Amino acid sequence: MATELQTRPEPVAPSRTGDGISLESVSHAYRGPRGVVLPVLQDISLQAARDEVLGVVGPSGCGKTTLLELVCALQRPDVGAIRCPPAALMPQHDLLLPWFSALDNAGLALRFAGASRAQARRRAVEAFAQLGLAGFEEARPHELSGGMRQRVAFLRTLLSGKPLLCLDEPFGALDAITRSEMQDWLAHALLRQPHTVMLVTHDVEEAVLLADRIAVLSPRPGRVVEQLDVQIPRPRRRTDAQVVALRERALEALHAGARGERA
Repeated sequence: MATELQTRPEPVAPSRTGDGISLESVSHAYRGPRGVVLPVLQDISLQAARDEVLGVVGPSGCGKTTLLELVCALQRPDVGAIRCPPAALMPQHDLLLPWFSALDNAGLALRFAGASRAQARRRAVEAFAQLGLAGFEEARPHELSGGMRQRVAFLRTLLSGKPLLCLDEPFGALDAITRSEMQDWLAHALLRQPHTVMLVTHDVEEAVLLADRIAVLSPRPGRVVEQLDVQIPRPRRRTDAQVVALRERALEALHAGARGERA
């Protein structure tokens, strides 16, 4: 059972129950030398149902990655409650091991869970064709394009078996064309195999294309300045009037947050 809101900073461990995501009045700060306290997140309350994609957008340094780390139990919030299923984190950089093949990199989560190398490779190879990686099973990371590396990293996250996928700027390091292709690919991948997803991005359009609901954060300390429901049928096109309108609304919320206003 999740710990309820605290009246003073106390570590609160996320509850690993339920199929969706629920954050209630979560705040967090970093403590530096000489007692300096740097507030990072302030009074964050967010919800997402099972198999929904929750997009979190905000300016650099507003605490987006910290929020993911709290949900993944890599850190504990100072104040508030987090309720979510076990989560797997896909960081911004693919972190593929250069001495492993693509197939062995994809199977790492299974190896950590106790599977043998043969078992992990067998599970991973089943998904390679579906993810557009057939023929590259034995390639080393340096032999893969940026988009392929991200697909391997996504498969590694998926094979963890965790109900919640936390994606931290998954396409932030890619060029514009590859990023666009990967956004389309991820949208279709989640249609084929639905998951509860928390997607952190600074790209508002990416959030509108992929998410079911969007939380817009202010500059640090990050607080929610607006939440948007994305009621646009899939697949979504960048040029659709609804997509353009919602993107502009989210951008307005970002600008309002930068001015210290509520959208």
